Amino acid sequence: MIKVLFFTSLREITGKKEETLDLPIMDNIAVITIIDLLSKCYGKPFTEYVYDPKTCNVRGFLQFLINGKSVLTLNGLDTKLVSGDVLAILPPVGGG
Repeated sequence: MIKVLFFTSLREITGKKEETLDLPIMDNIAVITIIDLLSKCYGKPFTEYVYDPKTCNVRGFLQFLINGKSVLTLNGLDTKLVSGDVLAILPPVGGG
């Protein structure tokens, strides 16, 4: 089981604060695979928010944390998750 936390725009798109994924293939599944699964589940609005339509890559402004640690300090979007992990998808934070 992997828990995914949504914030701001993704919370509005999904209508949820979190999603629990419990699939037989959950151990050693890459972050990018989870994003693809969520994209199929939540459709076009999710996909357009997460993926750049020109490059088909995940948008650079999003941050992904596994158990509070940035995937940038791990293996990027290829970082593997295991059952019990929490993946947070964070939008850019602005202030002023």
